[in-house]
Amino acid sequence: MDRIPILKLGGALIVTIQVDMHDRLMLALEEDLTAKIASTGARGVLIEISALEIVDSFIGRMLDNIAAISRVLDAETVVVGMRPAVAITLIELGLNLTGIKTALNVERGMAMIQARLDEDDADGLGSTRAHRED
Repeated sequence: MDRIPILKLGGALIVTIQVDMHDRLMLALEEDLTAKIASTGARGVLIEISALEIVDSFIGRMLDNIAAISRVLDAETVVVGMRPAVAITLIELGLNLTGIKTALNVERGMAMIQARLDEDDADGLGSTRAHRED
C-alpha cells in the first residue's frame, strides 16, 4: 500500500500530499500520523494540500478526524495550501471543519505552529514532553 511521507522538523510533523487521495491512503495517513505524533511528541502537524484538486466528504471528515486526534495527543494541526474550489466544496458538503486551523501557505502555517511551540516553551511545557527522536 502507498504511504505519504511524514517529515519531522523540530517539534512539528510535516505532510505534503502530492498524489490523488483515496480512502485507503487517507486512512493510512491518519494511522501513520497518530503513531508518529505519539512516538515523537510532536506538538504541531502541518498538512500541505495544494496539489489536491478535489476533496470529497470522506477526505474532509478524515482531515477533521486527524485534527481531533492530534488535539487529544496535544498537537495542533494546520492545513495549508487549500485551493478556493476545495474550500467551497467542503462548505457545500456541510463540512465546517471547526477543529482545523488553516493558513494560505507553508510559511504562515509553520509560523502558527512555531507560535504554539514558543508558547509551550514559555509556559515550561515544551521540555516536559516525553519523546524520542527518529
